Amino acid sequence: MHLELEQLSKVFGPDPAIGLEALECGVSKAELLATTSHVIGVRNVSLAIEPGELFVVMGLSGSGKSTLVRMINRLVEPSAGRVRLDGIDVTALPQRPLIALRRKRMGMVFQSFALLPHLNVLDNVAFGLRIAGVGRQAARARARDALQRVGIAETAGHDPAQLSGGMQQRVGLARAWVKEPQILLMDEAFSALDPLIRTEMQDALLELQRSDRRTIVFISHDLSEAVRIADRIAVMAEGEIRQVGTPAEIVRNPADDYVRAFFRDVRPGRLFTAGDIATPCNGDARGEPVPAVTLLDDLLARAAGSETPLPVADNEGRIVGCIDRARLLRTLANGQPPA
Repeated sequence: MHLELEQLSKVFGPDPAIGLEALECGVSKAELLATTSHVIGVRNVSLAIEPGELFVVMGLSGSGKSTLVRMINRLVEPSAGRVRLDGIDVTALPQRPLIALRRKRMGMVFQSFALLPHLNVLDNVAFGLRIAGVGRQAARARARDALQRVGIAETAGHDPAQLSGGMQQRVGLARAWVKEPQILLMDEAFSALDPLIRTEMQDALLELQRSDRRTIVFISHDLSEAVRIADRIAVMAEGEIRQVGTPAEIVRNPADDYVRAFFRDVRPGRLFTAGDIATPCNGDARGEPVPAVTLLDDLLARAAGSETPLPVADNEGRIVGCIDRARLLRTLANGQPPA
């Protein structure tokens, strides 16, 4: 699903028109608050997100990223601008068609797990399908498959309170994914989890994305997370987009001092994938192929335990080359692949 945001703005306060007028005059966020008691949440954001893209919006607390994602499905009503999904003007939809769009074409995963305590895990995952009119048996069958795909099929009969935080978030991901949404909105979905569990959830999301290629808008304040999962990143500050690009593009050519400071601790070598540094195989590669989109950091453990090159496969499972351990380590150390 193609997503377009056109000059999207949000002003919080008793009369947003006052804030919008001030925005047009170039008033800053601090000046607007001091003079009118209005707050700029998002300021003139325009973005185009491609079908099947995992697009990360990142920034510090208060940068406007959560407000932005909630305007896409109108949990927060925009003060100005347009949201278009495959040409449909979401901002102009009456309430009933908007609800139908949310149920059938959108999914959302929140930071809080938002599971229904009176339903078991299976029925939590099936809940959205039932609301959309899917029969109970069919909904439960699809829910079981979704739980299998996120690795917790054995929890189907459990109550949510019996699960760890990481497992509860897997249930939340399964509940959103099982509806087969064309666009999935994820607002700080993994930020409440411990670092190890967060990495596991990132892995689960990337595995689902490799097979299904949904359009995902993922909100995060964690730079490592953004670099690891994003096709592209938008960096926000003070309600505005400072830069949009792939992680490598942003690190190599930051748009301003703010973006440069944000990415200063990212080692350039981390931004390369297996496909970026793969070379023709000489017949000595062994083992399960690694996806070409895998970041090099994620290959270190496997490369350390292998004396032979690792085969690299594209999205169709075709072998596109191999990586030997020395080439992997030189790329990480030098910030660019060896010649």
